[in-house]
Amino acid sequence: MVVEFLTFEIPVSDRSEWLRAEEQHWSRFLERQDGFVRKQIWENVSEPSKLHAAIWWESMEHWQAIPEADLAAVADAMGPHEREPNLTTFKLIRDC
Repeated sequence: MVVEFLTFEIPVSDRSEWLRAEEQHWSRFLERQDGFVRKQIWENVSEPSKLHAAIWWESMEHWQAIPEADLAAVADAMGPHEREPNLTTFKLIRDC
């Protein structure tokens, strides 16, 4: 299990529209990928303009197998709502 953790800077005034576009494009795309487990979006309580997407994958191989051209197509579909995230990756070492 691996977790892709993305941090986005989204002004609170743009949040509803961004979440709608993100759901329509990125979430629907990810759900169709082999090895996708689940996705959540979290708000940083002390910095509401920072949204964090936690995306669970069965393995790093599944995640990395997505063609770059497919990722670029989804980013293009987001249009003005596409944001460059800060990426952190976590690997599960213990599950209680």
